[in-house]
Amino acid sequence: VTFFPAMLTLPAGGSATFFCNISMENDSGSEYSLNWYKEINHSQAQKIAEISRNNPQTKTEKYLLTNHTPAFKIEILNLHENDSGSYYCGLITFFEPDKVMESNRSHLVVTAAPEKTNATDEPEIEEGNSPDHIKAVLLGILLLAGAVILLIFGYLTMTYRRGGMIPHGGCATPRGWGKPPMVSVSTVDYGVLEFQRDQCTQMPSDTRPVEQTEYATIIFPEEKPITPERAKKHQD
Repeated sequence: VTFFPAMLTLPAGGSATFFCNISMENDSGSEYSLNWYKEINHSQAQKIAEISRNNPQTKTEKYLLTNHTPAFKIEILNLHENDSGSYYCGLITFFEPDKVMESNRSHLVVTAAPEKTNATDEPEIEEGNSPDHIKAVLLGILLLAGAVILLIFGYLTMTYRRGGMIPHGGCATPRGWGKPPMVSVSTVDYGVLEFQRDQCTQMPSDTRPVEQTEYATIIFPEEKPITPERAKKHQD
């Protein structure tokens, strides 16, 4: 009965795998079982697992045993520092009265989990989530930009409507977009105005007003040049 590998050094949190290989000269279908033992500081051995010849696999919370006759595999799961120690297997045959054969010892050393393992795991999680995070950020930026554009457009619309730049319904002509308003240029001239009295109304001499001259300023808007067509209309 051989047990290998002879030495394993692994960090906590992982798993350790050992193999126990048996060789039987007269194997005529006899029954046997294989036990696994652990000893600490060369103290008394403690049985930790067992598997029989006809059992293909046995699993507990801590150990997984697999039958690959003539080799048997044992996996120590979820390693802790207190799993360190010496391990070996023992073959118990039933074709001879309680014959027990023990294998050599193999040593397992479980070290503390390095801090670098946790540090390297965190970036992997961040990298796995980075595409979703980037998508969420881009979506938020697009939504914010759309809201800002709508606010600016609404503000400009209200401003132009109040200033008469954009008509409601499109019926009115936009003020400021048509021709510039005509600027009237006024000229000043003076003349004498004669007021005729009503000949039918006789006023007493004592109530007649004193002869006086009154002046008035009349402002005429600038007229367009007189064309032949306008002159004819004026004569009519």
